[in-house]
Order: sequence, then C-alpha cells, then structure tokens
Amino acid sequence: MKIRAVIEKGENGIFSVYAPDLKNHAINGQGISVEDAKEDFKTSFDEVVAIYTDEGLKIPKELNASEFEYVYDIASVFDYLKCINVSVFAEKAGVNSSLLRQYRNKISYASEWQRKKIESALHGLGDELKTISL
Repeated sequence: MKIRAVIEKGENGIFSVYAPDLKNHAINGQGISVEDAKEDFKTSFDEVVAIYTDEGLKIPKELNASEFEYVYDIASVFDYLKCINVSVFAEKAGVNSSLLRQYRNKISYASEWQRKKIESALHGLGDELKTISL
C-alpha cells in the first residue's frame, strides 16, 4: 500500500510533508529542504508505528505502508527544481507564463485541468532528459 504524502513550501521557506488521506493520524514532517522534510515525515511515521508495536497493539490498516507517493503543489515543484526556468517551461507546457508565475508564487491556484497539463509537461521533460547521453 502507498500513502500519498503532499509536499508544500510555506511562506516561511520551510518545506512540509503531510498525509491528508490518513484519517486517524496527523503525521507530518518539516525541513529546510524537500529531502529534510521527507526524512522528518518518514521518522514521524515510523515513530507512530513504533508506538503501536511497543504497546502490543495491532497496527491500523492505514499505517500498513510499504512506500510513500510524494506529490507536490505547483509552487513547491519550482522551488525544489530551481534549475527550471518558469517562463521557458510555461511556453513548452502551453501555459501562459504570467499565470504559471502566479501558481508558482501562490497568488492563484491551478484548476485540475491546468495542473494535469503542467504535470504532463514535467513528465515529458523528464522523458526528454532521459534520452540525453554525454
């Protein structure tokens, strides 16, 4: 089972990771980088599971995770991947560059359709990068 973990960058510059689908457990992590926040989230998750184990209690089904699926909000993607020029990427994605900058700066939020369009363009970029040999 995978647990969906959302990565966001707060206004204070700190990255947060939380699992909105966990109904009975508020598990989160924070850090100055995405990797730090993921590590803190994993540590928090492991600590909650350890409490059940130490108390001899059955681990709830929602905590039976073999891995995490990390998802980003749009702003955090471009904060995490600073090497991507937002304006150039917007053109490649077919998104208005001013609008993408608004998403990146959390001035406005993308519709599901726009989010999927941006995600598709990011995946296309990744596929394109994988074909490069040096």
